Amino acid sequence: MTNRAYVIAGSEATGGAGIQADLKAFQELGVYGMGTITCVVSFDPKNDWGHRFVPMAPGVIADQIEAATSCHDLDVVKIGMLGTPDTIDVVEQGLKAQEWRHVVLDPVLICKGQEPGAALDTDKALTAQILPLATVITPNHFEARTLAGMESIDNVDDLVEAARRIHELGPDHVIAKGGTELPGPDAVDVHFDGENVTVMSAPKIGEERVSGAGCTFAAAITAELAKGADVGSAAEAAKAMVREGITERLATHAPFSSVVPIAP
Repeated sequence: MTNRAYVIAGSEATGGAGIQADLKAFQELGVYGMGTITCVVSFDPKNDWGHRFVPMAPGVIADQIEAATSCHDLDVVKIGMLGTPDTIDVVEQGLKAQEWRHVVLDPVLICKGQEPGAALDTDKALTAQILPLATVITPNHFEARTLAGMESIDNVDDLVEAARRIHELGPDHVIAKGGTELPGPDAVDVHFDGENVTVMSAPKIGEERVSGAGCTFAAAITAELAKGADVGSAAEAAKAMVREGITERLATHAPFSSVVPIAP
């Protein structure tokens, strides 16, 4: 039987991130993917490649969720960018309409195309309504610091403390990513399952962030979980995939490169 994975996320037109990156990661890992688009984000080349953000109407999102979950027997879903409190409301309803073996949350907190007040409202709604439904959450350095309520995350011990604090908000597994933000030669992520801490470390591939790395990491975890892996093994496979994708990154006309999802 073909393994299936579902994603609810935003569209990013350059193909480097968002639902485009998610579905490529699913396919590369041998999983049949389907997705619901929550918003459209497009970089503006005439305005220093800033974000342009357009949310989907809640009814349109609800229709997509209904179609995907009616057509397929799904038990693993990745949640990416949601973007507005109205979107969070409808996604919460969709998630609660059935049982999920795993809900993987990539907690996109702020979109640069939104006004600060609207972004803060969205962050609060995401934390209150979606985060408690997650079985796995994959915050980056900024997201981990924000969700944990910490002034700074300067080392691996801080990252572990952030993961412990986020775990108290509801997720079974917290995989907090240090990325290029922590000092030192290695890119360090920590996995906390409520009891044990696992540190995943590998040499950094440059010091620049690559578009789509976070999306691809969470999508790869989702795909591996759909195939029956445990969370720890899924996280290790996802880290290997992202490292390969950063190594083979695609140069663009924008001031950033895009990850290329490649199975390790």
